[in-house]
Amino acid sequence: MDRAQKEKVVEELGQIFESSGVVVVAHYAGLTVAEMQDLRARMRDAGGSVRVAKNRLAKIALKGHPAEAMGDLLTGMTVLSYSEDPVAAAKASEDFAKGNEKFQILGGAMGDTVLDRNGVKTVSQMPSREELIASIVGCIGAPASNIAGAIGAPASNIASILSTIEERGEAA
Repeated sequence: MDRAQKEKVVEELGQIFESSGVVVVAHYAGLTVAEMQDLRARMRDAGGSVRVAKNRLAKIALKGHPAEAMGDLLTGMTVLSYSEDPVAAAKASEDFAKGNEKFQILGGAMGDTVLDRNGVKTVSQMPSREELIASIVGCIGAPASNIAGAIGAPASNIASILSTIEERGEAA
């Protein structure tokens, strides 16, 4: 890899660290090609990506970024999992780690906060962006349906009273 290629990789990694909601660092030594493809597919399904890069270049890309302390995690054979959604990459990484002991999560970063192993686990247990949006929409929609029910209730009450009066009139 020549200098221009290295500079391009550093620039790409800098963009990843800047624009991602979460970055998860893990060791992947011993993973087969099929297992790595499975990780990439899971991450893609979750809305994230996987990147293997030289640790030295990743540390250079981290310089000047708020999560620069994450550079301490970059030792050995590391893989970066990242997503714009602050939860997606952590969830996908945790799910993959449960089924594959060769994939060991070291930590990561969420914005300018550096996460340890337990921090990544905690982030993975948070609701995703889509789940939060769905719950907010549900909260917003609930009062509207209650109002519609309240508005419609008097009309149905009047109709049931009229039918009761009518039934009594027919019976008499």
